[in-house]
Amino acid sequence: MSYTNAAFVTQPSGNNRSARWAGILRGKKRRPLEWLAEKGIFLVSLSAILMVFLIFLFVGREALPIFLGRMDSSVAIKVIQPDQMASLSREELQAYLELSDDEFAGMDEETLTLMMEVKLEEAAEAPEDKDASVNTTEWKYLLQPHQWTGYDKPEHIWQPVSEIHKYNIIPLLIGSLKATLVALLFAVPLSLAAAIYVSQLASPRVKEWLKPAIEMLAGIPSVVLGFFALLVMATVLQKVFGYDSRLNAFVAGVALGLAIVPVVFSIAEDALTSVPRSYTQAALALGSSKWQAAWRIVLPAALPGVFAAVVLGFGRAIGETMIVLMASGNASIVSWDLFESARTITATIAAELAETVFGDHHYRMLFMLGTLLFAVTFVSNLAADLIIHRLKKQLEGRT
Repeated sequence: MSYTNAAFVTQPSGNNRSARWAGILRGKKRRPLEWLAEKGIFLVSLSAILMVFLIFLFVGREALPIFLGRMDSSVAIKVIQPDQMASLSREELQAYLELSDDEFAGMDEETLTLMMEVKLEEAAEAPEDKDASVNTTEWKYLLQPHQWTGYDKPEHIWQPVSEIHKYNIIPLLIGSLKATLVALLFAVPLSLAAAIYVSQLASPRVKEWLKPAIEMLAGIPSVVLGFFALLVMATVLQKVFGYDSRLNAFVAGVALGLAIVPVVFSIAEDALTSVPRSYTQAALALGSSKWQAAWRIVLPAALPGVFAAVVLGFGRAIGETMIVLMASGNASIVSWDLFESARTITATIAAELAETVFGDHHYRMLFMLGTLLFAVTFVSNLAADLIIHRLKKQLEGRT
């Protein structure tokens, strides 16, 4: 057969298309409930993806002025005397008084003069500080240390409620990473050990009650775990380790670990259980013990699923709010010491968003933190997905 004939054969003809559409229509008539269920599941999945996209779009839109450098948090006020109002153009006067087009159009000259006098009073009350003219929403002040008035050296400071608004996000990033790191170090070994025992070593009778008991931890509200960490765990751990700060990143991380244990355990146990039993039976037939078969055969075979469990646990830990809000101490300190108080991004958003003015720089900054948190979670999940696919190819013998 020639190339032309082969190409002609592989292309669907009009009759084939008609037959396919006729089959779809017959499927709707013969199995209408199944067809409706299939379309309903598709719409639910599509709506979930769309909802995530819309949430990110809303948060990113509110934070856009920060990313583009359009916000100004300086408290130094440019002074223009009321008698100079006639020399200003309409656009200059409107920008100076911070009025919209509709607001400016509805005001007479007397009202504008009064607003000019109010500006003078605000300028008189502005702090006399060399940092008063600093726009602290610029990226160099968000990421780099700055020697503020009254400090001996450059510092990373998050202090939005002060005469000079300070928005350095490094203390919040370090606090989030410390609490998440402790949570993973506590929860991942415990969860994987429990998953290996339940899926490979436990008797069916023990597995029947142990697996639901661990998964029931997911039903405990995070605020309850936060209260437990605040009232009980913080005191016990302080007596055991003897550190000074009762509430710190270590306490918050251990409490976070309790929250992510059921997530990591459930997914890892499913991945281990899905490994064919023939792998274990072959290992036992060659003289391996159950533990050797589970550790050297089953766990490597289930590595992609186990890695996915760890990544989901990371996303759950870094996005948790109530536990870190109640148990971390909420002090924005630049220190990698796990036994010092910390302040996370999520706790900052939860504690401060209700007290901000809509549209001001503090409000925009909190939405910027939310956007960064969303981006970190998205990138970590994307990287994990690529690594999981690579591990699957290696296990299947493909390059």
